[in-house]
Amino acid sequence: MPRSLQDVETVREPRKDDNRPRKRHIFLRIDSWIDSTVWNAGFKLAQWWEDTTIFFRRFRVTGWKKVVFEILGEGMTWGTVGSVLMLALALPAFEETKGNWRAQSDFAVTFLDRYGNEIGHRGIIHEDSVPIDELPDHLIKAVLATEDRRFFDHWGIDFLGLARAMTENARAGGVVQGGSTLTQQLAKNLFLSNERTIERKIKEAFLAVWLECNLSKKEILRLYLDRAYMGGGTFGAAAAAQFYFGKSITDVNLAESAMLAGLFKAPARYAPHVNLPAARGRANEVLTNLVQGGLMTEGQVIAARLNPASIIDRAQVKAPDFFLDWAFDEVQRIARPFAQHSLIVRTTIDMGLQNAAEDSVEASLRQYGESYHVKQGALVMIENGGAVRAMVGGRDYGESQFNRATRALRQPGSSFKVYTYAAAMEKGMTPETVVVDAPITWRGWSPQNYGRSYAGRITILTAIAKSINTIPVRLAKDKLGTELIAQTAKNMGIETPIRTDKTMPLGTSEVTVLDQATAYSVFPAGGVRSRRHGISQVLNYDGDILYDFGRDEPPALRVLSESANASMNSMLTQIPIIGTARKAALDNGIVVGGKTGTTQAYRDAWFVGFTGDYTTAVWFGNDDYTSTNNMTGGSLPAMTFKRLMDYAEQGIEHRAIPGITAPQPTPAKEPEVATAKPDENALPPLIRPRSLSTDVTRLLRTIGETFEKAPALKAPEKTGGRLAALGAEEKQTGQADPNAASN
Repeated sequence: MPRSLQDVETVREPRKDDNRPRKRHIFLRIDSWIDSTVWNAGFKLAQWWEDTTIFFRRFRVTGWKKVVFEILGEGMTWGTVGSVLMLALALPAFEETKGNWRAQSDFAVTFLDRYGNEIGHRGIIHEDSVPIDELPDHLIKAVLATEDRRFFDHWGIDFLGLARAMTENARAGGVVQGGSTLTQQLAKNLFLSNERTIERKIKEAFLAVWLECNLSKKEILRLYLDRAYMGGGTFGAAAAAQFYFGKSITDVNLAESAMLAGLFKAPARYAPHVNLPAARGRANEVLTNLVQGGLMTEGQVIAARLNPASIIDRAQVKAPDFFLDWAFDEVQRIARPFAQHSLIVRTTIDMGLQNAAEDSVEASLRQYGESYHVKQGALVMIENGGAVRAMVGGRDYGESQFNRATRALRQPGSSFKVYTYAAAMEKGMTPETVVVDAPITWRGWSPQNYGRSYAGRITILTAIAKSINTIPVRLAKDKLGTELIAQTAKNMGIETPIRTDKTMPLGTSEVTVLDQATAYSVFPAGGVRSRRHGISQVLNYDGDILYDFGRDEPPALRVLSESANASMNSMLTQIPIIGTARKAALDNGIVVGGKTGTTQAYRDAWFVGFTGDYTTAVWFGNDDYTSTNNMTGGSLPAMTFKRLMDYAEQGIEHRAIPGITAPQPTPAKEPEVATAKPDENALPPLIRPRSLSTDVTRLLRTIGETFEKAPALKAPEKTGGRLAALGAEEKQTGQADPNAASN
């Protein structure tokens, strides 16, 4: 039966669901293609792997050969890992090579102290650098025989020499030979410090290879001879020859060359102007090295053995070398734009205070170093106004030129708490503000007090005087935040980057001694930045002033309000009375403020204190970060501070600490020496020599200020103008000067 027209039209009209089978068909094709492609790829990969395995089966070894290949394979694997690791550690060292590391040779600087006395030189061209080809042959041989016999055979690192040194040291049971090449020593002198760490040794090795790739052997040897410290405040063999023998480096004989070659490793121990017998003994060892190294015969050196070198008569020169190194860096920063680089620099250092500072650190280490198990110390003294008056960067510059006052980063411990309390004072708190000393947990960390006890409700004055740990942490957590504390420390003068982690309020972020002295000097300055500086003037040899600190530097900025600064001073001056720094209290009633600091495991001990006249930061510890014998900031650092400051405050007109109303003592007419000492083991106090009384000093200062403010005299317009005027006057009066003929 035929269908109706309507049914036919209905069949012919497409439906909306007719596209679904087509879509399913497309998806099935795509799915099929993916399946087949993946399967084919997997099949081909398996086939390739099987072919590769069959191919490499030809090289399969068995027996003892397999053991050898396994060892070699493991060695290559771990060697690659080690190379990548060492390269990662050395990358920071290569950053040093990006700068103009040759720039130091452009400067020749003569340094003067604050009174205009010459105290030292820095820079290479001050003493003419002699080309290697013009140096005596026996000098080159003596240096290479002692420092690096295989210098011309290695590429910066001498593995054979290192193995030989390790063998000799093992036989001797100690360090008798060094494995560093001459190139490694130059890398250390140019780019690194003397700090004894594994990281530095890795950097040194990579930089030695870099030097070998970028410089010739002659250039490396010349730089080494020019840059090495040779004792007596001299740098380079040319300067040492002039200082010790009074002659040019080209004229030294074999005995003198041997003595110079013996200075490179230990200039303080073998400096001939300090210990001539030791220097001659060392020179004899150098002569033996020449013979053992095959560079000379015994017959060639016998005359030098029988006639050892003599030096010219010189008094022992004691230069402030740590300060000069820092000042030389400052000069290069200041004088880089100047056309002239042969300069005379007037510094801020006071040699009387410098010698007293060195004596104080050395005396403390000699008297208490063994009992406290401490070997190093550093100190910086800044006068109110920012002038650095003394700097001690270590116990012996000849032994180690690493400046622990400016370059060593050490944890400050509780001496860092002043920045937390300063920020709190700026927020409106006062010394009488009550805080709670109780257990606290911050981000999973629970700091404890020194005595592991808690005092409950106390004032901020008590908290800082007793150096309680929980209070600065509670203030940082609830009131201030670590970012504000870090910014306060930076504003006060801390230049080292400060970490803002939760432990920062207790002094875990490293700083330098110079940083601490700079920041604390804000307190006696009334809350104004101290404008720390070591350079007063830079002049050329024509006498032109190229730089003047007072003229060219911006004025000091206020970093603490007067009220906050007065509150801090009122608290810090109580610490030597009722707090942890009682051994820092000075004689004659001079008011002292400051804060002690002791780090975890007694690795670092600090005292940073101030009077109205000076701020001094003192640190003691060990270069290898080993713990001391329970040394705290209130012990040896505080005693060293007192010894120096008792000397510094003698015979001067004292200034008051801002915010402290206690009267300042009147200086005694003549310093008196105590006739009896309560402690028989205590060292006698330092006595500051006086050439002028306080009244005369004040009068001369007033006269000098008057002359500076007086207007300059104007020269006559023409030469002889005054005589012509007098002659005209005589003609008018008809009288002549009866003394004219005699004049």
